[in-house]
Amino acid sequence: MAEWTSAVGATQLARQLKAQRQDTARPASGGGRRKPAYRALADGVRLLVLEGRVPVAARLPAERELAVALAVSRTTVAAAYEALRGEGFLESRRGAGSWTAVPAGNPLPARGLEPLPPESLGSLIDLGTAALPAPEPWLTRAVSGALEDLPPYAHTHGDYPAGLPALRQLLADRYTALGVPTMPEQIMVTTGAMGAIDAISHLFAGRGERVAVESPSYANILQLMREAGARLVPVAMAEGLSGWDIPRWRQALRDSAPRLAYVVADFHNPTGALADEDQRRRLVDVARCSGTVLVVDETMSELHHDEDMSMPRRVCSFDPAGSTVITVGSASKAFWAGMRIGWVRAAPDVIRSLVAARAYADMGTPVLEQLAVHWLMRTGGWEEALTLRRSQARENRDALVAAVSRALPSWEFHVPEGGLTLWVRTGGLSGSRLAEVGERVGVRVPSGPRFGVDGAFEGYVRLPFTVSGPVATEAAARLARAVGLLDSGAAPHTPPRTFVA
Repeated sequence: MAEWTSAVGATQLARQLKAQRQDTARPASGGGRRKPAYRALADGVRLLVLEGRVPVAARLPAERELAVALAVSRTTVAAAYEALRGEGFLESRRGAGSWTAVPAGNPLPARGLEPLPPESLGSLIDLGTAALPAPEPWLTRAVSGALEDLPPYAHTHGDYPAGLPALRQLLADRYTALGVPTMPEQIMVTTGAMGAIDAISHLFAGRGERVAVESPSYANILQLMREAGARLVPVAMAEGLSGWDIPRWRQALRDSAPRLAYVVADFHNPTGALADEDQRRRLVDVARCSGTVLVVDETMSELHHDEDMSMPRRVCSFDPAGSTVITVGSASKAFWAGMRIGWVRAAPDVIRSLVAARAYADMGTPVLEQLAVHWLMRTGGWEEALTLRRSQARENRDALVAAVSRALPSWEFHVPEGGLTLWVRTGGLSGSRLAEVGERVGVRVPSGPRFGVDGAFEGYVRLPFTVSGPVATEAAARLARAVGLLDSGAAPHTPPRTFVA
């Protein structure tokens, strides 16, 4: 019986590898020799495995097939496979082929952007997760308020598939105050934004359905949709922080007719872009004409760094009939990631369908956390906490921008007006290799390809505004150290048997 559980086609693997080819083949800046072709190929496959973009236990193409797809000799592929076997990243058996593996002592690679365990944070600066610590004292006050409000609910069964009625009403009132009339029947409370998007994806886009996504887009959502069997259709963002390229969206929706599209209009993750009102109106019109349901992620919408900034109207305000736009919100970015409360705003019939399907998923969202968010929004604590959160994000952004500009002057980025992320072009370096070497020198950073489809954005990394002051300075210094190792050719090909903890 074969030892592999999935397979990677030659064309797919070649696409991913070609995005890395320019960097892995370049000579070191110190005059070192160019890598042999087989070594560059082995390194490329190894990086794909380490980042989880090629799964462990995935059957690789036969040597002859991959050689044709890459336009290299079969001898080159055979030598690369042999090198990978020697390093523990490939296993083979006659008659079963070759499949990916990880050496003993290495953890399985992450396929998303999971936060590090708290015990690892002392020796490793974590720039992988775009989330800030809780804005105290508001978390403690919210939980205390929730405990006071809990007794009446404790006398019930505790299952509220659509969410607590009081919280649904408050969320509806907030949308209404923003100029988008909303009833409680248009709201479902979920377990975070990820839970909301997972539920929407299962309802609207079954296995094999096309889903249009921004390119780049939020890595964890891309992975969620891949694992649900979606066929992702990437649509390039406009240059800089200028939002969406509407002509590209019009063509993509016309040509591929996706059932669903996922977008982040407000301080886009990872680029920080903010779509203007004209783009919002036009994209809703384009989606309506193509019959595409537009899922709008608003988790960053309240994180503008300037308190006086005038924000564009919400995307759902351009869909008064409610037939095209489904909005997803969350307390995770605006307040605290540990408060796993999200919500969906949609037409009442969509909410009813989502609630009915929930009986076969998580049943409902924890009551105590819902009461905490309700307390915050009812008492004005939400706005007070947001003021603190915006100040933290702005200070962190400025510290990180200054530190990276000093330590890595060749790196390029646009400074966003809100959100939690900086999208950085790394001066021609491979983001995948930089992420790998970065962990060895004590800084964790997600590479650009995690935010793309099929190997796109190899020359980028995402840096979140989660550190400030001396920590931001040290993070930039460690990244510069990793760049120096790559440029000098001193970074070894084979990773250590254990990762930095």
